[in-house]
Amino acid sequence: MAKTKNTMTDNNLSNEQSRVLAKGPFPDYPFTPKSFKQPSGLTQSYLDEGSGDVVVMLHGNPSWSYYWRHLVLGLKDQYRCIVPDHIGMGLSDKPSDENYRYTLQSRVDDLDRLLDSLNLGDNITLAVHDWGGMIGFAWALKHSKRIKRLVILNTAAFPLPKTKTIPWQLKLGRDSIFGTLLIRGFNAFAGGAVRDGVVNKMPKDVSNAYVAPFDSWANRISTSRFVQDIPLSSKDAAWSLVEASEKCLDQYADLPIFIGWGLKDFVFDKHFLKVFQDTFTKAEQHVFEDAGHYVLEDKYQVLVPAIRKFLDTNPSA
Repeated sequence: MAKTKNTMTDNNLSNEQSRVLAKGPFPDYPFTPKSFKQPSGLTQSYLDEGSGDVVVMLHGNPSWSYYWRHLVLGLKDQYRCIVPDHIGMGLSDKPSDENYRYTLQSRVDDLDRLLDSLNLGDNITLAVHDWGGMIGFAWALKHSKRIKRLVILNTAAFPLPKTKTIPWQLKLGRDSIFGTLLIRGFNAFAGGAVRDGVVNKMPKDVSNAYVAPFDSWANRISTSRFVQDIPLSSKDAAWSLVEASEKCLDQYADLPIFIGWGLKDFVFDKHFLKVFQDTFTKAEQHVFEDAGHYVLEDKYQVLVPAIRKFLDTNPSA
């Protein structure tokens, strides 16, 4: 796939979109982001590329819509690709705690309002990665009949499997002031992810693009709050949504489902994969021993055509 770079200028960009894009150019991200004003007044950035069947792509932490760039480029000739940046991430506004409640429910509400504004209809393909799985499947609790296909990449839609122990790195970031200092003061989470989330080392301009939005203590608030929101028990704010999502998973079992998974992921590892495999026994599976958490980064040359073929051969309507 030929490399393309964003060289766009647009007077309609929000301040945050302009600020982050000025740090580019970012390889393979030639897109013009759009803006949605949430009721709070915060601007949420998103991509709306192409036309045809709708594919909603949801990123996790600590990434942004840049993660999905290769898939958007591979689909937008015949598919409409909707790719939000969650509030606090990517090209979206990065408010303080006083101006935004950084919880899973807030993410779901943001997504609901954004997608409702776009009149996407009832034939939606949901593509999810990392926290995008919990956000997407929680959104689907009210919209399950609108989902016609699923693309699942190193993610979860259920609490931590009983066979899995939370990695110490996440526990440190979730439960300690020192972890917060590392994440917000030294960008340890976003910086560590571009190093440890792949098997194949990212080119410098690609890793720079991943971390570009998270360039100060204030602008790293969401990467920290996501970690702190990890639900481990009923005492945690996100627990009820994730538990409800788990109970409803099997209702999607007969849909066309694509699973792409990198096994060298120390968080979303074989224990998470097994839950999806046991629930979605008919799913098309592409599991890689030599890919990490950012599986679409390590394996886009294989996964993009495979996902395209999956969508082409499983019409949504």
